[in-house]
Amino acid sequence: MIYLTGFHAIEERIKSGAPTGPLLAAKAGPRARELVALAVSHKIRVDRVGTSDLDRLAPDHRGIALELEEAGPANETTLEEFFSKVGDRKDALAVVLDEITDPHNYGAILRSCDQFGVDIVLTRRRRIAKNAETISKTSAGAVSWVPVAETANLGRTVEELKAAGFWIYGADMAGEPVYQRDLGGRTALILGGEGTGISRLLKEQCDALVGIPSYGGRIDSLNVSVAAGVLFYEVQRQRAVKQ
Repeated sequence: MIYLTGFHAIEERIKSGAPTGPLLAAKAGPRARELVALAVSHKIRVDRVGTSDLDRLAPDHRGIALELEEAGPANETTLEEFFSKVGDRKDALAVVLDEITDPHNYGAILRSCDQFGVDIVLTRRRRIAKNAETISKTSAGAVSWVPVAETANLGRTVEELKAAGFWIYGADMAGEPVYQRDLGGRTALILGGEGTGISRLLKEQCDALVGIPSYGGRIDSLNVSVAAGVLFYEVQRQRAVKQ
């Protein structure tokens, strides 16, 4: 079993309507009592337990923990469902994560995806960060809302995106400044793993590589989750200017 203990993570998971529960509650403060009431309103079972029980099951708890049966994305989808949902939309935004293995980075990226209107996150099955509690906490619960599709072959997925009219841009330090590239229309951004970047095969599939100009001189690159937020913002900034 997996247990969520962060207040935001629990709240957003309950609100999302994804299968979950029971909610385990020990001696709880005001915020935890609010979550108990929220669970009851969503018809999620609430079990009263002792503090020692929570200490054993979820040591990081603050008087409350939400039990999950599996660690999969709460808003899991497929590429086919994504294409059906976006229909003929010309401004769809997809993000491809190429082996993001740090759950803190993955969670932070999902939080930025939620804030900047990313329509889908595509990851390679079994080669992505796996730690539901850390991811949910770091994403401030966004993991319960951002559509995520896991695939066995990211290369094939990118080809399908291209066939659906998406321009593919890879995030790379050596890429052209992102603000010089027109990011309108259907756009897919590929973000590479920590320390490794985008794999060679995926890089060869990109229509262009884009980077974030650096004005410092001591650190050679941004953390991938920080870079993701900057790139997502630039996409939406350009689109707002054109409206």
